[in-house]
Amino acid sequence: MFKKIVIATASVALLSGTPAEAKKKPEMTSLELQALQSHEYETTKEILFASVVSVFLDLGYQLSNADLPSGFITASSPMKNKTSIWDALGSSKGSGNTKVTAFVEQMPGGRARVRLNFVNSKTTSGMWGGSSAEDKPIFDPITYKVAWDKIDEAVFTRTATTAVTVPTPAVAAESKPAPIVVNPAAVVPVVPKPAPATR
Repeated sequence: MFKKIVIATASVALLSGTPAEAKKKPEMTSLELQALQSHEYETTKEILFASVVSVFLDLGYQLSNADLPSGFITASSPMKNKTSIWDALGSSKGSGNTKVTAFVEQMPGGRARVRLNFVNSKTTSGMWGGSSAEDKPIFDPITYKVAWDKIDEAVFTRTATTAVTVPTPAVAAESKPAPIVVNPAAVVPVVPKPAPATR
C-alpha cells in the first residue's frame, strides 16, 4: 500500500513538473533580442514617432506618455481577467494587461530606428486583501511581427503623403514696356510756318 502511494505521488510530481520544463526556453542573446525588438526605416524621427503612436492606438492601447524630444512612448492595453485555476483554488483573483514601451531615435543618413518592448503584467489579489504583481517580458515573434507589419504600413503611408510636393504659384515676371523703335527715315521734319508780314 505504501509503495502505491509513493508511486502515485511521484507520478503527480513528474506530471506537474513537465509543463514547467516544457515552457523553459533558452535565453536570447542581446543581438537576437535587438533583432526582434528593433527596426530601422528610411524616414525621419517625426514620421516614425507619429506612425508608432498611430499603430498603438489602432491596436487598442491607451497612451500613458508620448514625448517626441526624448522619443519615448508608453502605452497599455485595457485590463482583463487573468484568474488562473491556481488562483481560484487559492481564493485569489487575477487581472492584468499588456504594456508596451517604444523608443524612437534619429540615425545617421536620414534614417530612424524604433525599439519596442512588450510586457505581460498580472496583479493577483487574495481574499484577505493581499496582492502581488508580476511582469513578464514577451518574446513571442508573432506579437512583434503584427506590430512591425502595421508600423511598416503606417510609415509608408506617411512618407508617401509627405513626399507629395505642393506646387507653388509661379512668380510672374515684372512686365516692362517694350522699347519704341523709331525709324529715322519715317520721321517727317517739322518746318515752322513763316510769321505774317506786318504793315
